[in-house]
Amino acid sequence: MLASHADRERAVDVLRAGFAEGRLDKDEFDRRVGRVHAARTVGELALVVADLPQGPVPHPGPVAAVPQVFLATPRPAQNGRAVGSAVCGLLCLLTAGLTGIPAVVLGHTARAEIRRTGEDGDGLALTGLVLGWLSVGGWALFWLLLIAVDVLA
Repeated sequence: MLASHADRERAVDVLRAGFAEGRLDKDEFDRRVGRVHAARTVGELALVVADLPQGPVPHPGPVAAVPQVFLATPRPAQNGRAVGSAVCGLLCLLTAGLTGIPAVVLGHTARAEIRRTGEDGDGLALTGLVLGWLSVGGWALFWLLLIAVDVLA
């Protein structure tokens, strides 16, 4: 690949850092800068800086540790089945209860996974369970009333 001006500038920056750290003397630095400007490909640039670190070497010194109190605590991942349960539970209203059973099944499996893995999403699973069971119970009551009316009539 042909070298761009930006590639050449990065290579010169690596050479400058090497010179500033005492890895190159002035003559070596000048020769290498000349080779960088004469290079046509990225591979040629890589050869010029191959024996140098690609950036300033960190200086050893005292490292200030951040107390645990100030570090952000990572949030646990959201359980996918809990999200699915809540979505199916909400869709019960639009699908006339068709997604009630999947909401119940997903809700129970999600709550078991959440207890086992410590993931987030228990409220979503519970929402899906409640809406799913209301839907299933509503349909069961509807069919029982329909059968009772048919038997009594």
